[in-house]
Amino acid sequence: MAKHKRADLSNIRTISIKDRYSKVSPKDFAKPFDGAHGSFATFVDSLPTILMAAELKTLVDDILRSRKNDKPVILMMGAHVIKVGLTPVLIDLIKHNIITSVAMNSAAAIHDVETAMWGQTSEDVAASMMDGRFGMAKETGELMNNTLSDAFKNSDMGYGEALGRKLLDLAAPNKDVSLLATCYSLDIPITVHAAIGTDIIHQQPTMDGAATGELTFRDFTTLCELCKGLVGGGVVLNIGSAVIMPEVFLKALTVARNLGAPARGFTTAVFDMNTHYRPTMNVKLRPTQDGGRGLYFTGHHEIMVPLLAAMIKAKQG
Repeated sequence: MAKHKRADLSNIRTISIKDRYSKVSPKDFAKPFDGAHGSFATFVDSLPTILMAAELKTLVDDILRSRKNDKPVILMMGAHVIKVGLTPVLIDLIKHNIITSVAMNSAAAIHDVETAMWGQTSEDVAASMMDGRFGMAKETGELMNNTLSDAFKNSDMGYGEALGRKLLDLAAPNKDVSLLATCYSLDIPITVHAAIGTDIIHQQPTMDGAATGELTFRDFTTLCELCKGLVGGGVVLNIGSAVIMPEVFLKALTVARNLGAPARGFTTAVFDMNTHYRPTMNVKLRPTQDGGRGLYFTGHHEIMVPLLAAMIKAKQG
Protein backbone atom coordinates (compact mmCIF):
# COMPACT_ATOMS: atom_id res chain seq x y z
CA MET A 1 0.00 0.00 0.00
CA ALA A 2 1.27 3.46 -0.89
CA LYS A 3 2.55 5.42 2.06
CA HIS A 4 0.97 8.71 0.89
CA LYS A 5 -2.38 9.48 -0.68
CA ARG A 6 -2.43 10.12 -4.43
CA ALA A 7 -4.81 12.28 -6.46
CA ASP A 8 -7.47 10.44 -8.40
CA LEU A 9 -7.35 11.68 -12.00
CA SER A 10 -10.45 9.74 -13.12
CA ASN A 11 -12.72 12.73 -12.41
CA ILE A 12 -10.59 15.29 -14.25
CA ARG A 13 -12.67 17.57 -16.52
CA THR A 14 -11.19 17.95 -20.01
CA ILE A 15 -11.99 20.38 -22.82
CA SER A 16 -11.81 20.16 -26.58
CA ILE A 17 -8.71 21.53 -28.25
CA LYS A 18 -11.14 23.18 -30.67
CA ASP A 19 -12.40 25.34 -27.80
CA ARG A 20 -8.95 26.10 -26.37
CA TYR A 21 -7.09 29.30 -27.26
CA SER A 22 -3.77 28.42 -28.90
CA LYS A 23 -0.96 30.87 -29.64
CA VAL A 24 0.66 29.03 -32.57
CA SER A 25 -0.61 27.56 -35.80
CA PRO A 26 1.06 26.60 -39.12
CA LYS A 27 0.11 29.98 -40.64
CA ASP A 28 2.63 31.51 -38.20
CA PHE A 29 5.47 29.17 -39.17
CA ALA A 30 8.58 30.16 -41.09
CA LYS A 31 8.71 29.49 -44.81
CA PRO A 32 11.76 28.11 -46.61
CA PHE A 33 13.61 30.91 -48.38
CA ASP A 34 14.98 30.48 -51.89
CA GLY A 35 18.18 32.50 -51.67
CA ALA A 36 18.90 32.12 -55.37
CA HIS A 37 15.69 33.77 -56.55
CA GLY A 38 13.98 35.45 -53.61
CA SER A 39 14.22 39.13 -52.70
CA PHE A 40 15.08 40.41 -49.26
CA ALA A 41 11.43 41.39 -48.81
CA THR A 42 10.54 37.77 -49.51
CA PHE A 43 13.04 36.70 -46.85
CA VAL A 44 11.41 39.03 -44.31
CA ASP A 45 8.00 37.59 -45.14
CA SER A 46 9.43 34.10 -44.66
CA LEU A 47 10.24 34.75 -41.00
CA PRO A 48 7.85 33.18 -38.47
CA THR A 49 5.19 35.43 -36.98
CA ILE A 50 6.19 34.26 -33.53
CA LEU A 51 8.01 35.84 -30.57
CA MET A 52 10.94 38.12 -31.48
CA ALA A 53 10.53 37.78 -35.25
CA ALA A 54 6.96 39.04 -34.89
CA GLU A 55 8.08 41.86 -32.59
CA LEU A 56 10.80 42.94 -35.02
CA LYS A 57 8.20 43.17 -37.78
CA THR A 58 6.00 45.18 -35.43
CA LEU A 59 8.85 47.60 -34.72
CA VAL A 60 9.41 48.11 -38.45
CA ASP A 61 5.70 48.89 -38.88
CA ASP A 62 5.77 51.33 -35.94
CA ILE A 63 8.81 53.14 -37.38
CA LEU A 64 7.29 53.52 -40.83
CA ARG A 65 3.90 54.54 -39.42
CA SER A 66 5.60 57.14 -37.26
CA ARG A 67 7.41 58.68 -40.21
CA LYS A 68 4.28 58.61 -42.36
CA ASN A 69 2.53 60.59 -39.60
CA ASP A 70 5.50 62.94 -39.17
CA LYS A 71 6.36 61.58 -35.73
CA PRO A 72 10.00 61.40 -34.57
CA VAL A 73 12.30 58.40 -34.65
CA ILE A 74 14.97 59.15 -32.06
CA LEU A 75 18.14 57.05 -32.15
CA MET A 76 20.05 56.77 -28.86
CA MET A 77 23.31 54.88 -29.00
CA GLY A 78 26.51 53.82 -27.30
CA ALA A 79 30.05 53.70 -28.63
CA HIS A 80 30.10 50.04 -29.64
CA VAL A 81 27.69 50.76 -32.47
CA ILE A 82 30.38 52.85 -34.15
CA LYS A 83 33.20 50.46 -33.28
CA VAL A 84 31.53 47.61 -35.16
CA GLY A 85 31.20 49.69 -38.31
CA LEU A 86 27.52 50.60 -38.42
CA THR A 87 27.65 54.32 -39.15
CA PRO A 88 27.08 53.89 -42.91
CA VAL A 89 23.88 51.97 -42.17
CA LEU A 90 22.64 54.62 -39.73
CA ILE A 91 23.59 57.49 -42.04
CA ASP A 92 21.60 55.81 -44.81
CA LEU A 93 18.51 55.74 -42.56
CA ILE A 94 19.04 59.42 -41.78
CA LYS A 95 19.25 60.30 -45.47
CA HIS A 96 16.11 58.28 -46.16
CA ASN A 97 14.22 60.34 -43.56
CA ILE A 98 13.79 57.43 -41.15
CA ILE A 99 15.97 58.54 -38.21
CA THR A 100 15.08 62.13 -37.28
CA SER A 101 17.61 62.77 -34.50
CA VAL A 102 20.61 61.11 -32.86
CA ALA A 103 21.65 61.10 -29.19
CA MET A 104 24.91 59.41 -28.20
CA ASN A 105 27.19 59.03 -25.22
CA SER A 106 30.50 60.88 -25.44
CA ALA A 107 32.51 57.72 -26.06
CA ALA A 108 30.56 57.33 -29.30
CA ALA A 109 31.52 60.89 -30.22
CA ILE A 110 35.19 60.05 -29.65
CA HIS A 111 35.06 57.05 -31.98
CA ASP A 112 33.16 59.11 -34.55
CA VAL A 113 35.73 61.93 -34.47
CA GLU A 114 38.75 59.60 -34.61
CA THR A 115 37.28 57.70 -37.55
CA ALA A 116 36.38 60.88 -39.41
CA MET A 117 39.75 62.55 -38.88
CA TRP A 118 42.31 59.76 -38.84
CA GLY A 119 40.56 56.67 -40.18
CA GLN A 120 41.16 54.61 -37.06
CA THR A 121 39.74 54.18 -33.56
CA SER A 122 39.38 51.75 -30.63
CA GLU A 123 42.75 51.25 -28.97
CA ASP A 124 43.88 48.11 -27.12
CA VAL A 125 42.94 49.12 -23.56
CA ALA A 126 44.45 46.10 -21.81
CA ALA A 127 47.84 46.64 -23.42
CA SER A 128 48.09 50.42 -23.16
CA MET A 129 46.80 50.92 -19.63
CA MET A 130 49.72 49.03 -18.10
CA ASP A 131 52.12 51.94 -18.56
CA GLY A 132 49.63 54.82 -18.47
CA ARG A 133 49.29 55.31 -22.24
CA PHE A 134 45.60 54.42 -22.40
CA GLY A 135 43.50 57.31 -23.64
CA MET A 136 46.43 59.66 -24.15
CA ALA A 137 46.12 60.18 -27.91
CA LYS A 138 47.08 63.86 -28.11
CA GLU A 139 45.25 64.71 -31.32
CA THR A 140 41.90 63.35 -30.11
CA GLY A 141 41.97 65.24 -26.84
CA GLU A 142 43.16 68.51 -28.33
CA LEU A 143 40.67 68.55 -31.20
CA MET A 144 37.62 67.64 -29.10
CA ASN A 145 38.41 69.57 -25.92
CA ASN A 146 39.50 72.71 -27.77
CA THR A 147 36.38 72.57 -29.95
CA LEU A 148 34.16 72.37 -26.86
CA SER A 149 36.04 75.19 -25.14
CA ASP A 150 35.74 77.43 -28.19
CA ALA A 151 32.02 76.73 -28.55
CA PHE A 152 31.52 77.40 -24.83
CA LYS A 153 33.16 80.82 -25.10
CA ASN A 154 31.97 81.97 -28.50
CA SER A 155 28.63 80.35 -29.38
CA ASP A 156 25.42 78.80 -28.10
CA MET A 157 26.03 75.48 -29.85
CA GLY A 158 25.76 72.15 -28.11
CA TYR A 159 28.32 69.34 -27.87
CA GLY A 160 27.25 67.40 -30.95
CA GLU A 161 26.66 70.44 -33.11
CA ALA A 162 30.07 71.93 -32.29
CA LEU A 163 31.92 68.73 -33.17
CA GLY A 164 29.92 68.17 -36.35
CA ARG A 165 30.69 71.66 -37.60
CA LYS A 166 34.37 71.29 -36.69
CA LEU A 167 34.70 68.09 -38.71
CA LEU A 168 33.25 69.85 -41.73
CA ASP A 169 35.43 72.93 -41.22
CA LEU A 170 38.48 70.67 -41.14
CA ALA A 171 37.28 68.73 -44.21
CA ALA A 172 37.71 65.50 -42.24
CA PRO A 173 38.92 62.84 -44.70
CA ASN A 174 36.25 60.36 -43.63
CA LYS A 175 33.41 62.78 -42.91
CA ASP A 176 31.07 60.72 -45.08
CA VAL A 177 31.01 58.00 -42.40
CA SER A 178 30.69 60.43 -39.51
CA LEU A 179 27.34 60.74 -37.77
CA LEU A 180 28.40 64.06 -36.26
CA ALA A 181 29.36 65.59 -39.60
CA THR A 182 26.39 64.11 -41.45
CA CYS A 183 23.81 65.28 -38.95
CA TYR A 184 25.28 68.78 -38.83
CA SER A 185 25.35 69.05 -42.62
CA LEU A 186 21.72 67.86 -42.92
CA ASP A 187 20.48 69.96 -39.99
CA ILE A 188 19.53 66.82 -38.04
CA PRO A 189 19.67 67.26 -34.24
CA ILE A 190 22.63 65.35 -32.81
CA THR A 191 23.27 65.46 -29.07
CA VAL A 192 26.18 64.15 -27.01
CA HIS A 193 25.66 63.21 -23.37
CA ALA A 194 28.85 63.16 -21.32
CA ALA A 195 29.50 61.97 -17.79
CA ILE A 196 32.71 63.65 -16.68
CA GLY A 197 35.41 61.12 -15.94
CA THR A 198 34.12 58.41 -18.24
CA ASP A 199 36.04 59.34 -21.40
CA ILE A 200 39.66 59.41 -22.49
CA ILE A 201 39.63 63.11 -23.37
CA HIS A 202 38.82 63.91 -19.73
CA GLN A 203 42.29 62.64 -18.74
CA GLN A 204 44.18 65.18 -20.78
CA PRO A 205 45.46 68.69 -19.94
CA THR A 206 43.14 70.31 -22.53
CA MET A 207 40.06 69.12 -20.65
CA ASP A 208 37.75 71.98 -19.67
CA GLY A 209 35.12 70.79 -17.20
CA ALA A 210 33.02 73.93 -17.49
CA ALA A 211 32.86 73.72 -21.28
CA THR A 212 32.13 70.00 -21.29
CA GLY A 213 29.41 70.35 -18.68
CA GLU A 214 27.72 73.34 -20.31
CA LEU A 215 27.70 71.93 -23.83
CA THR A 216 26.38 68.53 -22.78
CA PHE A 217 23.73 70.32 -20.69
CA ARG A 218 22.68 72.27 -23.78
CA ASP A 219 22.31 68.97 -25.59
CA PHE A 220 20.23 67.57 -22.73
CA THR A 221 17.75 70.42 -23.12
CA THR A 222 17.65 69.74 -26.87
CA LEU A 223 16.74 66.10 -26.18
CA CYS A 224 14.05 67.27 -23.74
CA GLU A 225 12.53 69.35 -26.54
CA LEU A 226 12.70 66.43 -28.97
CA CYS A 227 10.84 64.21 -26.49
CA LYS A 228 7.90 66.62 -26.64
CA GLY A 229 7.19 65.19 -30.10
CA LEU A 230 6.51 61.68 -28.78
CA VAL A 231 2.75 62.23 -28.74
CA GLY A 232 0.48 59.54 -30.13
CA GLY A 233 3.32 57.94 -32.04
CA GLY A 234 7.04 58.08 -32.56
CA VAL A 235 9.82 55.61 -31.81
CA VAL A 236 12.82 55.74 -29.50
CA LEU A 237 15.62 53.29 -30.32
CA ASN A 238 18.30 52.61 -27.71
CA ILE A 239 21.15 50.70 -29.32
CA GLY A 240 24.12 49.63 -27.23
CA SER A 241 23.88 52.00 -24.25
CA ALA A 242 23.38 50.22 -20.95
CA VAL A 243 23.56 53.19 -18.56
CA ILE A 244 24.05 56.74 -19.88
CA MET A 245 21.35 57.00 -22.55
CA PRO A 246 18.62 55.14 -20.60
CA GLU A 247 19.20 57.45 -17.64
CA VAL A 248 19.31 60.59 -19.78
CA PHE A 249 16.18 59.57 -21.70
CA LEU A 250 14.14 58.97 -18.56
CA LYS A 251 14.95 62.47 -17.32
CA ALA A 252 14.41 64.12 -20.72
CA LEU A 253 11.01 62.46 -21.09
CA THR A 254 10.06 63.55 -17.58
CA VAL A 255 11.02 67.15 -18.39
CA ALA A 256 8.92 67.03 -21.57
CA ARG A 257 5.90 65.80 -19.63
CA ASN A 258 6.50 68.26 -16.80
CA LEU A 259 6.44 71.10 -19.34
CA GLY A 260 3.03 69.99 -20.52
CA ALA A 261 3.72 67.69 -23.48
CA PRO A 262 1.38 64.65 -23.48
CA ALA A 263 4.29 62.44 -24.51
CA ARG A 264 2.58 59.07 -24.53
CA GLY A 265 1.56 56.39 -27.00
CA PHE A 266 4.97 55.89 -28.58
CA THR A 267 7.18 52.84 -29.09
CA THR A 268 10.55 52.16 -27.50
CA ALA A 269 12.99 49.44 -28.54
CA VAL A 270 16.27 48.35 -27.00
CA PHE A 271 18.94 46.56 -29.00
CA ASP A 272 21.82 45.12 -26.96
CA MET A 273 23.97 42.03 -26.63
CA ASN A 274 22.66 41.35 -23.12
CA THR A 275 19.59 42.16 -21.07
CA HIS A 276 20.37 45.07 -18.73
CA TYR A 277 18.42 46.63 -15.86
CA ARG A 278 18.39 50.28 -16.95
CA PRO A 279 17.44 49.76 -20.60
CA THR A 280 14.70 47.39 -19.47
CA MET A 281 13.28 49.77 -16.87
CA ASN A 282 14.10 53.22 -18.28
CA VAL A 283 13.50 52.57 -21.97
CA LYS A 284 11.26 49.53 -22.38
CA LEU A 285 8.93 49.58 -19.36
CA ARG A 286 8.63 52.86 -17.45
CA PRO A 287 8.18 55.29 -20.38
CA THR A 288 5.45 53.13 -21.98
CA GLN A 289 3.59 51.94 -18.88
CA ASP A 290 0.55 54.18 -19.52
CA GLY A 291 0.32 53.64 -23.26
CA GLY A 292 2.65 52.67 -26.05
CA ARG A 293 4.84 49.67 -26.65
CA GLY A 294 8.22 48.61 -25.26
CA LEU A 295 10.41 46.03 -27.00
CA TYR A 296 13.81 44.47 -26.28
CA PHE A 297 15.97 42.64 -28.83
CA THR A 298 19.07 40.72 -27.76
CA GLY A 299 21.82 40.10 -30.29
CA HIS A 300 25.04 41.43 -31.76
CA HIS A 301 24.75 44.96 -33.12
CA GLU A 302 26.67 44.13 -36.30
CA ILE A 303 23.88 41.68 -37.21
CA MET A 304 20.76 43.21 -35.67
CA VAL A 305 21.16 46.81 -36.84
CA PRO A 306 21.72 46.00 -40.54
CA LEU A 307 18.82 43.53 -40.32
CA LEU A 308 16.51 46.17 -38.88
CA ALA A 309 17.61 48.76 -41.44
CA ALA A 310 17.15 46.36 -44.35
CA MET A 311 13.70 45.36 -43.10
CA ILE A 312 12.68 49.02 -42.89
CA LYS A 313 13.84 49.80 -46.41
CA ALA A 314 12.29 46.62 -47.85
CA LYS A 315 8.93 47.45 -46.25
CA GLN A 316 9.25 51.10 -47.28
CA GLY A 317 9.66 49.93 -50.87
